[in-house]
Amino acid sequence: MHIVVLSRNRTLYSTSRLVEAIEDDGHTATVLDHLKCDIISEEDNPCILYRGTKVEGVDAVIPRIGASVTFYGSAVVRQFEMMKVFSTVESQALVRSRDKLRSLQILARSGVGMPKTVFTNDSTEVGKIIELVGGPPLIVKLLEGTQGVGVILAPTYQAAESIIQAFHSMKARVIVQEYIEEARGEDIRAFVVDGKVVGAMKRKGKEGEFRSNLHRGGSGALIELSPRERETALIAAEAMRVSVAGVDLLQSKRGPLALEVNSSPGLQGIETATGKDIAGEIIAYIKRNVQA
Repeated sequence: MHIVVLSRNRTLYSTSRLVEAIEDDGHTATVLDHLKCDIISEEDNPCILYRGTKVEGVDAVIPRIGASVTFYGSAVVRQFEMMKVFSTVESQALVRSRDKLRSLQILARSGVGMPKTVFTNDSTEVGKIIELVGGPPLIVKLLEGTQGVGVILAPTYQAAESIIQAFHSMKARVIVQEYIEEARGEDIRAFVVDGKVVGAMKRKGKEGEFRSNLHRGGSGALIELSPRERETALIAAEAMRVSVAGVDLLQSKRGPLALEVNSSPGLQGIETATGKDIAGEIIAYIKRNVQA
């Protein structure tokens, strides 16, 4: 097979591991920067040009699309789909997962546990918003934030009110979320491939940090999921229709709570923590769906 990895940087761990796994399994790997792809639409002949050359003979694509370029990146994935090329993450699933509010609405409908969350456009009702999530401490999140950026812990009522009003005054879209104190700044990343949890780690924030993101200095360690945690991760990924997903969960007194379904999860943390060949699992998924 000829498998294309859509990535802006071939030296990144996730990209290089995918290339390694593709080639170790006897296939051909090509890395294309999706921002350098031109989308050509004409009757019965959708195609992609890369640096002026037509992209042909591709069996599958693995999107590694950054949040800041979701619009164009998903359009490139969609064009490959128009060319009848298999994608490990469908273009619509990619777009769906990047809309945090829509994601929360979908997860709520799926029946999985989740922190109570409020979204409003009315800054005059800040007090009611704070009460609805159980009062302070609480979390304020920018809808456009990634990797822990734009996530703020408001420890008091006054701080929460000031933060929410400040964001509203800047026309920034935010959600206000219940703070799960018993999680102690830790969360779980369950890596799901094709309806199966292939690895899981517990992530812990660095000293004095409530955010557990590895990009912010957090650490990851192998964890064995409980049956409820495994079920929650699988339901969340299925509800979002993301076939290769990093599902983030919190452990709470009322059971596992889904935070987010990441459609472009990094491989370094999960492979380091679990010692598993997660990249190989993704290639195996492609093989099950593509006739070479």
